[in-house]
Amino acid sequence: MGDTGAADVARESLFSAELAAAVAGARRRAVRDGDRQVDTAHLLHTLMESDPEVSRAVDGGSAGQGSAGQSVRLLGYLVQRTIGYGLRWSGTVEDSGSLPVLLACRAPGWSPAAAAAMEGAFARARARGAARAEGTDLLAVLALDHRCRAAEVMRRAGVDTEVLAARLDAS
Repeated sequence: MGDTGAADVARESLFSAELAAAVAGARRRAVRDGDRQVDTAHLLHTLMESDPEVSRAVDGGSAGQGSAGQSVRLLGYLVQRTIGYGLRWSGTVEDSGSLPVLLACRAPGWSPAAAAAMEGAFARARARGAARAEGTDLLAVLALDHRCRAAEVMRRAGVDTEVLAARLDAS
């Protein structure tokens, strides 16, 4: 997984507290799973566990809207991924094609798709005038990258990633 370098520390100062917790959890999850890199499914799993706004967004927004069971179903799929569902991914590098693989060299310990998702979350935060990226920024980017592992898991859990991304963009 590699050491956290100065670039990682500088990037982490741009995270909300919830996103920082999710990134730290994703790193721990990748190590525990024996994966060489943090991938988008690791990020999604820890986002769902550590950021209540992300769970609310998956469920359709504020309390009383949408399908309250989608976040629970999604967490179930993510747990299955850690106990075997993701074995076909074991030992492979996640590259959704959303950026050149060279970015992975600038973000050691991260799959190219996860590195691109983090960059996308920063860009989304800047576009809305925020100083820090939030978990919902990362969730929106993950939902839009149809070829990443996180989006695949969301779709398998019945989450309409197009609707989710549009809802997050509207908020």
